Amino acid sequence: MIWPFKPRYRKQIARIEVTGVIASDTRKRVLEALKTIEERKYPALLLRIDSPGGTVADSQEIYSALKKLQDKLKIVASFGNISASGGVYIGMGAQHIMANPGTITGSIGVIIRGNNIEGLLDKVGVSFKVIKSGPYKDILAFDRQLTDPEKQILQELIDTSYRQFVITVAESRNLEETAVRSFADGRIFTGEQALELGVIDRLGTEEEARCWAAELVNLDPDKTECDTLEKPKSLVSRVLSNNNLETSRLASAKNWLEFELSTSGLPLWLYRP
Repeated sequence: MIWPFKPRYRKQIARIEVTGVIASDTRKRVLEALKTIEERKYPALLLRIDSPGGTVADSQEIYSALKKLQDKLKIVASFGNISASGGVYIGMGAQHIMANPGTITGSIGVIIRGNNIEGLLDKVGVSFKVIKSGPYKDILAFDRQLTDPEKQILQELIDTSYRQFVITVAESRNLEETAVRSFADGRIFTGEQALELGVIDRLGTEEEARCWAAELVNLDPDKTECDTLEKPKSLVSRVLSNNNLETSRLASAKNWLEFELSTSGLPLWLYRP
């Protein structure tokens, strides 16, 4: 006997929101949500991205998980205020991409940064004695300048990561690599410019992206709701976020500082204004 009614999830669109810098916490949350989406067999996913990017490997894992789901459901990415660098990369995991005309996107490229406080240490009379197994074991050490061979090593690392980014954009958007490289020089551009470059498919709001996702799976856009999958917040977190804007800002600043410290010396797909 064929059951005449569709399960509830088959009549809804799943929604995931990626905000802020992309790091391990983002990856864990998104991968868990994608697993739930696959188990519940939603017909479509609305992926809302409002992120300047983040770590390379975490962005790659999210992208790979999205690509694997493409055979099972339609994925529409909606770029918000900013979807740059790693935000663009995970957006490549969607079959369809929409952005607002004024969305800040692009920043396709790689950056690596170390902190050098050699001058400050000299002033206060502090120095470090280092014993290492090889000449490059303490590359990007904060108490000395980079040597020319070290700069070459890091540049090769950057170039490899950059090539991976370019190839992914070219394959996902059906563009020539040379065309992608022409605008993948770290520059940012608007959603309107992204449409002209072929990085996105349409201009529109998140609501229009939701309607598009519904139409792709033959659901009525006027009746189809989004089911947002997110990690439940604790009662304390909900109270603080709702009643204390200053606390929320401090938490955001704290998270950004932690990200900066934890990713020093790592290659990043990140837009740094």
